Amino acid sequence: MKILIANLGSTSFKYRLFDLDEAGATLLAEGGFERVEEFTPCIESMLETLQNDGHVAAKEEIEAVGFKTVLGRGLSGCVEADDRVLEALHGFDDVAPAHNPAYAEGIRCFRDALPQARRVALFETAFYQWVEPAAREYAVPRSWRDIGIRRYGFHGASHKYVAERSAELLSEEALAERTRRLYVDGPGHWTGRSLRVISCHLGGSSSVASIKDGVAMGVSMGFSPQSGLPQNNRVGDLDAMAVPYACKALGLSVEEAEKQLASQSGLLGLSEVSNDIRDIRKAAASGDGKAQFALDFLVDSIRHWAGSFFFKMGGADAICFTAGIGENHPEIRAKVCAGLESFGLRIDNERNASLRSGREGYISTDDSTFKALVIPANEELVVAREVYRKLRRQEGAKAPGAPIRN
Repeated sequence: MKILIANLGSTSFKYRLFDLDEAGATLLAEGGFERVEEFTPCIESMLETLQNDGHVAAKEEIEAVGFKTVLGRGLSGCVEADDRVLEALHGFDDVAPAHNPAYAEGIRCFRDALPQARRVALFETAFYQWVEPAAREYAVPRSWRDIGIRRYGFHGASHKYVAERSAELLSEEALAERTRRLYVDGPGHWTGRSLRVISCHLGGSSSVASIKDGVAMGVSMGFSPQSGLPQNNRVGDLDAMAVPYACKALGLSVEEAEKQLASQSGLLGLSEVSNDIRDIRKAAASGDGKAQFALDFLVDSIRHWAGSFFFKMGGADAICFTAGIGENHPEIRAKVCAGLESFGLRIDNERNASLRSGREGYISTDDSTFKALVIPANEELVVAREVYRKLRRQEGAKAPGAPIRN
């Protein structure tokens, strides 16, 4: 089954085409476009490229399109990307303005461009559906909670892949398979060796998640992608009273304050140099104190959340780094893991320095009882697997007695 995964942003469009069967998934092609103003021309160009390169003889060979949707009002999970999904996305346009309108528009464009293909949305929030109520609510009035204000969590596909892959690398194949089937079968009951993982998705948008036996226990992001760690130009955690105070003291409207928090804050606001970690590192190396402070702030925030999850899970077996910063900046990884020798974690400096540009492996010493790993992000593979499983299950439901294979 050929499944196309669309990763959509307000000005970007990236894609991966997979061929899936019961044995696994094969990546056939990938590509993308930047400075996108309309999705339809990009989709047409992509389809032409896929045909010219021989990945599909005709666009009708693409049986499904999967979307890594972010946040839907009153909706989560792996669901048909129909009008109900569009309504849910638009219901939270103001909460995820950089993501929801883009995905809604993209779904409409794919509906026109590939009318024969099934469209499936895997919400980023789905991985956190089993988090305990005390860890997913806010201490706000009931009326606030009734309109959907709670901790949702994001980067779900990325953290789920880390859960799967870390179990494989730590020789827990049964747990890895259980984790791969999580959305299909639910968390269930695990009788094997317990595996506690702290997953650090660090990039332009960052979060830290705690995962026990393949199931998310909590995550640094909350109601919106604004929360948790400082993002490239989004604020991260902020005391609720800071907003009305700043509006009064600086003469800002709510809209102006929202714009500053969403586009002028985070690492950009701290460093006053750039929202790109590479530029910030370069400035810090040349002696820029504000740039160095931004890096220190990021490390402190990662350690804050990782430490809280370490305490919550009663320890950890591994800490994993993924996404652009997590995969390519050894010095950030080393600082996050500094001083943890008494907990059984020692960083191998040579290993740590060698792992960049999509390379996977351990960065801890062989005698460490608390491991540190780098796992390159593979969110699209997770989405492709879940789309495939959903469609196969539906096929099984239509044909009584047919086996459901995952």
